[in-house]
Amino acid sequence: MNEEEEDITIVEPVFAPWDGRRVPVTLLGGYLGAGKTTVINEMLARADRPIAVMVNDVGDINIDAKLIERQDGDTLDLSGGCVCCSLKNGFLEAFDQLRERPTPPELVVVELSGIANPSAAAGMASTPGFVLDSIVVLVDLDQFLTFEDESSVVADAVRAQVRAADVLLLSKRDLVDQERVDVVTARLTELAPHTRVLMADSAHSTAGLVGLGVRRPILEVGQGASLFDQFQTSIIPIDGTIRRHELDELLDGLPKNTVRAKGIVQIETGELMLIQIVGKRRSVEPLPMAETTEPTDLVVITA
Repeated sequence: MNEEEEDITIVEPVFAPWDGRRVPVTLLGGYLGAGKTTVINEMLARADRPIAVMVNDVGDINIDAKLIERQDGDTLDLSGGCVCCSLKNGFLEAFDQLRERPTPPELVVVELSGIANPSAAAGMASTPGFVLDSIVVLVDLDQFLTFEDESSVVADAVRAQVRAADVLLLSKRDLVDQERVDVVTARLTELAPHTRVLMADSAHSTAGLVGLGVRRPILEVGQGASLFDQFQTSIIPIDGTIRRHELDELLDGLPKNTVRAKGIVQIETGELMLIQIVGKRRSVEPLPMAETTEPTDLVVITA
C-alpha cells in the first residue's frame, strides 16, 4: 500500500464469496511506534478461532516463529487456522487472497501503516465478503504531543487518525507520568469529543477488546466479571424472542461508559438481529441468511 494514498478504490468481484457471508473487519491504526504490532502478536497468540491479519508487508511484522506453520509468497499460514497476508500490493489483492480460501476467517484485523488515515481505508469494508466492525487507534502517550508539534504532514496524520477512531487506546503508559496522561487525554477530547478514550494497560487487554469483533462473542462465564484486565464485562441474557422496541429500550439503557457490546437476538418477526456497539457507533441490523446462527446473550464491556 502506498502510504501517501488517501483514497482506496475497490473493484468489486462479480460474486460474493462464502454464499454471501460477511467477515467483520477491524482497522487497527496509530502512528509509528504506538504498539500495533505488539497487539497483533498478542491476538495471534491467544486466538481460539481462525483470524486473518493484514500488514503492509509480512516481512515487516515480527510474528512469533512458534505461530508460523508455512510461508507461501506474501502469505503466512499460522497456527489455529489463522493467516497473515501482505498489503504491499494493495487492499484489493490482499482481500482477493482471502476470498480464494474455501473457509472464511472469523475476523480480519488490518494493521494500517503509521501515517494511514483510517477513514480512507474504511471503504474496503464494503467489499463482498467483508464488513467494517470497528476502527481502533492506539495513541502513544510518550510521543503524541511531539507528533503534533512536528511538520504539518505528521500533525495532520495523527489528528486524522484520532478523528476517525471508534475507540482510542492510550499506550506506553509506563513511559509517562500522570500529568502527561491528563494533558494527552484532554487534547484527544478536543480533537474527538464523542470518542471513548481508554488506557491500554497491556497488549493482552487491548487484544481482548479488538478480538471481540468475531461474529459470535466468546466468554467464559465462570471466570469472573473481569475479562480484559481493566475492562469490566457483563452478560445480559435474552431468552427467546424480544420485541424490537424492547430491544431498543434495552440498548438505550446500557451504561454510558459502554465501550463494546455484541450479540445476536431474535425479534418478534422471527428475524435474527446482529447487535454491534463500538465506541460511539451503534447498529442493529438483520443477520444475513448466510450468517444465520443461534441467538446469543448480549456481551457488554464497560470501562
